[in-house]
Amino acid sequence: MKIAVAEGPAFFIRTDYLLRVAPDAICIGAEFAEADNDDILDAGFCYAAERKAAAYLARAEQSRFMLTKKLLAKKIERKYVESALDYLENVGLLSDERYARAWLAARKIHHCEGRTRLASELASRGISQHIARYALDKFFEEYSEEAQCMRALEKCLRQNISNEKIYARLVRLGFSQKAIKQALNEQ
Repeated sequence: MKIAVAEGPAFFIRTDYLLRVAPDAICIGAEFAEADNDDILDAGFCYAAERKAAAYLARAEQSRFMLTKKLLAKKIERKYVESALDYLENVGLLSDERYARAWLAARKIHHCEGRTRLASELASRGISQHIARYALDKFFEEYSEEAQCMRALEKCLRQNISNEKIYARLVRLGFSQKAIKQALNEQ
């Protein structure tokens, strides 16, 4: 909804962000108490935060945590960011689960990492344990951890890493002892 005021620029709001004012009360010539004016302005700021978030989402999947950081860095107030991101989640444009799955799919192209390392990386991006566990389960249904460990071992061998250091490297990459032992035995 476009809001044009007598003094100042016009702006847009999404009526979902209104907390006090009924959307049908907004019409040409309507006047509002100061608290209602503030509600309408807040709805405008929420909509502006939503548009900025949507621009980031149009480029790539985002986690809520990382998107919040980006919007706060743009000096958008937290209350507007939270409202906008709640709306985007409700309409399905923002999803931590979808982000986690996309991130894992992209990560596998250049990195061979185990469940522990990937879970830690997802946590650092604000993904909850529950969502990370689900995304990792789906990921490792398609790409076995043992196969990923074998790829990492082959990379270590190509880089001429000494046998003593290979085990430590694979542990740092987040592979389980079972996967490491299996890969070393198949070598």
